[in-house]
Amino acid sequence: MLLYIIRHADPDYDAGTITEFGHTEAAALARIMPRLAPTHLYSSPLGRAKDTAAYTVQATGLPLHIEDWTQEISGFAVDQGDPYGATAIWDYHGEDVRRIDPPGAQTRDWFATPPYNTPGFPDLCDALANASDAFLARHGYTRDGGAYNIRETEPDTRAQRIAVFCHGGFGLTWLAHLLELPLPLVYSGFYLWPSSVTTILFDERTRGVATPRCIGLGDVSHLHQVGLRPRPRGIKANYE
Repeated sequence: MLLYIIRHADPDYDAGTITEFGHTEAAALARIMPRLAPTHLYSSPLGRAKDTAAYTVQATGLPLHIEDWTQEISGFAVDQGDPYGATAIWDYHGEDVRRIDPPGAQTRDWFATPPYNTPGFPDLCDALANASDAFLARHGYTRDGGAYNIRETEPDTRAQRIAVFCHGGFGLTWLAHLLELPLPLVYSGFYLWPSSVTTILFDERTRGVATPRCIGLGDVSHLHQVGLRPRPRGIKANYE
């Protein structure tokens, strides 16, 4: 099985949709989606994700299903001082994350460390993990530790290609859960471009057991194919 985690196109946050450039990005993405051959399309309930997905719906003819649990993580702002001010918890300064000792600690250890011990944030991450597990179980992949047992009763279980149109902070949080990586290191070490496609292969080495494996992160080749330069939404400094 393949899982495509797709960040929405260039956002117009105030209007709750995507910008004119974002529509161009979404159209470019839709051109390559038939080659990725999704079997299921899902979206966050937020307008910027649904409006991005609409182009792929038109290109593939597949219905779009809304998954409320995939909406963006919000409500956990961190004051990072001048010139940045308050930013999302998943955009905490990387240099501060890397100074926390030990940087390679297990995921749960981070929830005792500011700002990740912010009231409600560990619970939100647990809820996301539980929703992810329930979602994948519906598709025949039941989490067992860090791997997934494959339900053998459905012959097309392994052939599924699931596309989820979602958000940058949410996508990184989901990746940390799927790949069993420390959450702050994923936040500070990875970035998902608007309209990018991240591909997770459920790698089956032992019959009936799959381990999620990232085989493509933040791919925007569809933009380069049509001469578009990706816009660094969420990168705060030092990018031209």
